[in-house]
Amino acid sequence: MNNWLSYMNKKIKVYSTSNCPYCFTLKEYLKSINIVFEDIDVLKNKMAFDEMIDKSKQTGVPVIDIDGEIVIGFDKEKINQIIKN
Repeated sequence: MNNWLSYMNKKIKVYSTSNCPYCFTLKEYLKSINIVFEDIDVLKNKMAFDEMIDKSKQTGVPVIDIDGEIVIGFDKEKINQIIKN
């Protein structure tokens, strides 16, 4: 658990929508491992939607920005790799 806790000071943004089941699953997973994140609904925030596209080169959600490292979709393995480093 120390690896997870040591990463809590990193900036994590989740670009999502309220009706996306993958977004919900991702956010629940992050909460379950005590990861603090900023949740941004891109349907309600046009600037955030544009920012997400600039970072990920795509329009689908979820997109996670972990201190500048982008993860597209709920890729648990990749998220865990980034968080543990």
